[in-house]
Amino acid sequence: MQLYDTHAHLDDEPFAANLEEVVSRASAAGVADIVAIGTTADSSEKTTRIAERFDCVHAAVGLQPNDCAQVQSEDWDRIVRLAQHPAVVALGETGLDRYWDYTPFDVQQDYFQRHLTLSQKIGLPFIVHMRDCETDVLESLRDARRRGPLSGVMHSFTGSAVTARECLELGLYISFAGMVTFKKSDALRAVAASIPADRLLIETDSPYLSPHPVRGQRPNEPALVVHTARCLAEVRGTELEQLASQTTANAHRLFQRGKN
Repeated sequence: MQLYDTHAHLDDEPFAANLEEVVSRASAAGVADIVAIGTTADSSEKTTRIAERFDCVHAAVGLQPNDCAQVQSEDWDRIVRLAQHPAVVALGETGLDRYWDYTPFDVQQDYFQRHLTLSQKIGLPFIVHMRDCETDVLESLRDARRRGPLSGVMHSFTGSAVTARECLELGLYISFAGMVTFKKSDALRAVAASIPADRLLIETDSPYLSPHPVRGQRPNEPALVVHTARCLAEVRGTELEQLASQTTANAHRLFQRGKN
């Protein structure tokens, strides 16, 4: 059985001292691929270097909406350059966030559109962060779709079935992290059960969101993505091996530049 963790913050401080062990445990757990996610220009540089070190790791480069207020004048140009690196398979994470007020919303919208436009220009998929702003994200995605086709994923999805349906219509994938396993997440599990098999992805969002039954473990890490996969298999009425195979195939289709 092979699993694909499509979203992990491997450059975060909790992994600084033992990254090799984290990657080794992931491989032992059947996680054959991991996308290391950038959130700033410096973070994106680090994810690219990590992807160079480990054959199973691929990089995503971008500016997370909550970090955009601190962006320096040259940071976007750094992201554009990094996007050409052969280890980079996606742009992001990008998106919008109304939960935190770290970045003015118009600045978030500007950088979200920059990522979407770059994706359409160079052919890399984008990774969307969305918190308390489903309507705003959909408006931005609709605007981008008027320019051309979209390729991307709604990461750690916690939105409504209506939002998921429109994202699917726009051509996107839907990814679920540890929150779908939480006891209170019945509504989210119902959404997960409705996603077409060929648009479903899994992730850890590590070091955050450790899944049930290891919710108390800190930090979360890619090896634990199997718990999210098992939960989704149960709610979708399929075998774990089939769910793993399908989501891995979906991830390879989306992140086509990945080292195979």
